[in-house]
Amino acid sequence: MAYPTADLAQLNAWCRNTLGEHLGIEITEVGDRLLVGRMPVDRRTHQPMGLLHGGASVALAETLGSIGAALQVDVRKKACVGLEINANHLKGVHSGWVVGRATALHVGRSTQVWEIRITHEETGVLVCVSRITMAVIDLPAGAEPRA
Repeated sequence: MAYPTADLAQLNAWCRNTLGEHLGIEITEVGDRLLVGRMPVDRRTHQPMGLLHGGASVALAETLGSIGAALQVDVRKKACVGLEINANHLKGVHSGWVVGRATALHVGRSTQVWEIRITHEETGVLVCVSRITMAVIDLPAGAEPRA
């Protein structure tokens, strides 16, 4: 991991003023090529029928995959941006919290692939399986690093 000293407070600070903060996403665990976070299933994340919106699940997956990828590079020099994401929505959830567990499948010089498994916190039921491919690029000139 490029930033072994990254702590939960720092990672949650990265989510301030982003979609992640609006959706109530919280980072709860960080490890070697692993990131875990959770998101409430409530009015912010529901679709009209009162179920967890598939787009909210994808937002959780992309948030975790993106932060996980950033932890593998020197964010003062590199940025990780999404190339492709897919998701299989397996079970509906009405309330509570969902937990996403992102694990790196591939960490290369120019690309990374992460798998994110989202479960219902209370029951452990698998809700969604997602995979994101990240491009590792040079930090654009004038861009402010997140570190």
